[in-house]
Amino acid sequence: MVKFRYTKMAYADPDDMVFGHAIYPVFCKNWNIQFGAGYVVPEVKVAPRPGTGDSLEKLKAEHEKITRDACDRAAAIGIPFFMIEQEHVFQQTYNPKWAGEITALQAAIIEEYVSKYGMKAALRQTVGDIRVAEKPGGLRESLGSEYDRRIAETVEECCRNGASDICMETMGGKEVLDYGCMRQDIRAILFGIGYLGSIDMEYVWDRNVKICSKYSTNPGGETNCSGANTLMFVAGGLTSHDFPHTVAMMGRAMAAARTLVAYECGAVGPHKDCAYEGPIVKAVSGRPGAQEGKQAVCAHGDIMGNTIAAVCDVWSNESVEYHSEFGGTTPAVWLQATAMEAALMNTAIQTGQAKILRDLYTLTDRYRDPQGYCLSYDNAWRIGKALVEYGKDIYLRARAAALEAGKIMKEAHEKREVVLTRFELDSLERAMAELEAMTTETSRWVEKCIADYKRKVPNFKPENYGL
Repeated sequence: MVKFRYTKMAYADPDDMVFGHAIYPVFCKNWNIQFGAGYVVPEVKVAPRPGTGDSLEKLKAEHEKITRDACDRAAAIGIPFFMIEQEHVFQQTYNPKWAGEITALQAAIIEEYVSKYGMKAALRQTVGDIRVAEKPGGLRESLGSEYDRRIAETVEECCRNGASDICMETMGGKEVLDYGCMRQDIRAILFGIGYLGSIDMEYVWDRNVKICSKYSTNPGGETNCSGANTLMFVAGGLTSHDFPHTVAMMGRAMAAARTLVAYECGAVGPHKDCAYEGPIVKAVSGRPGAQEGKQAVCAHGDIMGNTIAAVCDVWSNESVEYHSEFGGTTPAVWLQATAMEAALMNTAIQTGQAKILRDLYTLTDRYRDPQGYCLSYDNAWRIGKALVEYGKDIYLRARAAALEAGKIMKEAHEKREVVLTRFELDSLERAMAELEAMTTETSRWVEKCIADYKRKVPNFKPENYGL
């Protein structure tokens, strides 16, 4: 169960937000590292190659290479602190003992380098959400989901074997979100991300926090990769017209309301990076967070790769496959890339120039696209402020966040700070009109959504959400 709901902002003034500093820093027990405590931590995440998941032996050998290559580069160029994140492939989460052995192996390698070179480090395990909504048992162990049971066992194995923190990217609400994304149905997007996603987050993170507490492992948190990141990816770049960027941004605002649920269940951060709702989440919670941007080019194009760095506490790449590049293997190359960027941020902090660099990051991409405009730290704070005014109601707060994002984008267009095409402006105005017309009686709205999407989306099963 949630312990509380956010009804006020952690930051009273958006100007107080800056990279490397969080109101509630997090200490990692394993290797003497902190997050949000006055410096930015670089992170690297590398995926094992296809085929290496065929056996435990192959997968362990691949993770040994990933971990050792990253640690070798950290020692070689003098990276003082870093985090390795391992996003699980299916086999790693499906076989809890595999996850435990691989975590223990990675932890032992990190311990070897920490002891030898005196660096600080962390090992994040991002357990895969392997649940499938339409399979027998759906999303919940109580309904008979074997996959859900294995997820819980894997979280425990990772904690037991040395993970610094646990993160996830849960899939709750995705079946309805995908339907809404294909049809630009803003109500389906809101129901999928803001409502169903929040319910599923509470179910998963109440359990995650309880497991982590048994081992003094930090429950890190989430990012809405399954929802907001899907919208961002489909929206694409400036030449793409398959999905409006304005509506994608409204989905990201809704995602902030959903991602906060992990903290409301007791997670402490740093949350994950993939869906870019982090500045909003930090503004509301004061918790440290990870972000990716310009170093995410290994996985996708990016039109806000500098702006999103402005208030991060962990700076990450996006997942990249293990292979060799001219500069070394991908763990070495991409850790060096994120570490060099973090070094710039940390130098700015040490020389008293942090806010200047923050504002330069922000200005670089602020006017490139409506998404970057809204995620600039001052506007992210505005979205959070609208969210907490309805903080106790997961539907109303997600709706309020989306509407505030819409207002910010319209204001930007009217001031000619961001020029919206007719397609973008029409899409925005239509979505805002639909949101404003929705009832504010949550029970009525939910009842209508269940009736409509149970009929339209075959994979949507209300029992998966206790409805």
